[in-house]
Amino acid sequence: MPSRRTSPGGGRTAFVLGGGGVLGATQLGMVRALTEAGVVPDVVLGTSIGALNGAFVAADPTPAGASRLAEVWEAVVRDGVFLENPVRQVARVARSRTHLLSNGPLRRIVDEYLPVDTFEELAVPFQCVAACIEDASAAWFSAGELSWPVVASCSVPGLFPPVEIGGRHFLDGGLVHSIPVGRAVELGAARVFVLQVGRVEQPLAPPRHPWQVGTVAFEIARRHRFVHEMASLPASVETHVLPSGATAAPNLPVRAARTARMRERAEQAYAASAAYLEAL
Repeated sequence: MPSRRTSPGGGRTAFVLGGGGVLGATQLGMVRALTEAGVVPDVVLGTSIGALNGAFVAADPTPAGASRLAEVWEAVVRDGVFLENPVRQVARVARSRTHLLSNGPLRRIVDEYLPVDTFEELAVPFQCVAACIEDASAAWFSAGELSWPVVASCSVPGLFPPVEIGGRHFLDGGLVHSIPVGRAVELGAARVFVLQVGRVEQPLAPPRHPWQVGTVAFEIARRHRFVHEMASLPASVETHVLPSGATAAPNLPVRAARTARMRERAEQAYAASAAYLEAL
């Protein structure tokens, strides 16, 4: 998807980090490229895995912060956030009947590596979104305790359990906002950098086999709001959809959450995004 430019510089700058599960490692390279280019956000918005990455960017939007985020992803793999012993998965499904993984490892990652405990302590204002089960709304979190809202935004249905906050239950933010560009504009952003994971760069094709129907339908559901918001942005808003450097838009299974593959995606995104920013 092409970016759109108006007059360079000026105005409030937003980083918008979309969802994508383990493909969120792609955003590591984009964050590194942005910080090395000296692009500093005035506000950071994140959904799903972008909420995890976005919280760390908002805590330290510098090259040092980008390096720390890379360490976080090493811990994500090491601690099995997206990959657990199959025996334990089966046992958990038998007990809960709703999810494969515990959200405990993800919560521990946030608590151990994020240098602050609340939204107010972040260096840059940050918001993340989760889907409220009770009223099917998009719930935006921007104040108070930070860890559980981030975990809630990352809680993929069927993979993680819902997170209870304030008596309501929340699931993955990607259900309501896969890449919340519109929210950035609502908050007054005049320049938006979109950190996506590679999926929106490639057009979808009609399914040819029964097992492709669900995947195509899911991609339409998660992309359509982003496509609509990008087409509806005011002409005065400068937008940059950073490239992932990937040659395809994979639907990466969680079993591929391996350190080498994540590093590869991060390096591809860094090279592509650094070249893009250099050309601005």
